[in-house]
Amino acid sequence: MINVGIVGSGFIGPGHIEALRRLGVVQVVALCDGSLEQAQEKARALNVPHAYGSVDELLAHPGLQVVHNCTPNHLHAQINRQILAAGKHVFSEKPLCMTPEEARELVDLAGQAGVIHGVSFVYRHFAMVRQAASMMREGSVGRLFASHGSYLQDWMLRETDYNWRVDAALGGASRAVADIGSHWCDTVQFVTGRRIVEVMADLSIVWPTRKANVAGNHTFTRQADAVYADKAVTTEDFGSVLFRFDDGSKGCFSVSQVSAGRKNRLSFEINGSERSVAWDQEIPQQLWIGYREQANQTLSDDPGLMNADAADSAHFPGGHIEGWPDAFKNMMAQFYRAVQANALPEKPLFATFHDGANVMYIIDAIVKSHQQQRWIRVER
Repeated sequence: MINVGIVGSGFIGPGHIEALRRLGVVQVVALCDGSLEQAQEKARALNVPHAYGSVDELLAHPGLQVVHNCTPNHLHAQINRQILAAGKHVFSEKPLCMTPEEARELVDLAGQAGVIHGVSFVYRHFAMVRQAASMMREGSVGRLFASHGSYLQDWMLRETDYNWRVDAALGGASRAVADIGSHWCDTVQFVTGRRIVEVMADLSIVWPTRKANVAGNHTFTRQADAVYADKAVTTEDFGSVLFRFDDGSKGCFSVSQVSAGRKNRLSFEINGSERSVAWDQEIPQQLWIGYREQANQTLSDDPGLMNADAADSAHFPGGHIEGWPDAFKNMMAQFYRAVQANALPEKPLFATFHDGANVMYIIDAIVKSHQQQRWIRVER
């Protein structure tokens, strides 16, 4: 069994634990949070045997092999540094860090440490996303013409919707683009096999001031009878981006955390010279395939109907719906195969620190493009 520690037990930490327990080769032996009391409470609730109040104490746990960084954004870089310095394999929540400079540093440190490193870009691990990527690789979509889509949510719709992600000091200079646009960019680059190299962005703040619950509130939660204080907002609620790929093809996408009724709708369409493919995370078992001279097709995530190199990402017969937790498990399975082999694959299916850094460079270019109101080249 592989012994794993978790740093951070908020919204996403328990999701990591659940996925890891489904693998059968991993045991979560320790958990760390902001205080020992918090860690002990969460460890009891999640049935984790050991709790620690600091990262250094967790890293000293006997026999620990892998550490998952599930903390808020502003802590990612420093904790990833600590994990690498301790020589542990590391799996980091996205974003990898908060600046391009930190991204370059972490890529270098990971290389020097010689450990397996991963970043939590989960959407590339849905069965139908893998199928779309396989179709691109085999050439059945044809030459890439264009990519477009969006990632829409509504959890920041109200003026009283507020959490730590709104504070630029904690969440970073970008919010909607960094938080969910990062997923869209990674997913579409994974499917197309191309890199975004230039961007033109227009970002928007719909609530220049938000009302924050003075008692604090967690991601995706509501609280009745709350007392509020006004907080200035400097990060975007909505944004639109034109982009160019490294092969000269082009595209666009929009991100929003204020689109009423859209809960978690990452969608993309890829247009090629032979056909199009399109996918929507809220109906994840379907891949739309568009044709010019025949009826369009909706392919389901039946492993018997999928390309052989993507079929292992669907685990049940057709009609047995698989979703976000299953894609999360797929991501962890790919990462832990590398841990067991103690070697990164030549072309890993999971996102590495290189991929995490690549998306940081794109986000930086998008922010600069909005500020300067012009096309900006992605500096890697």
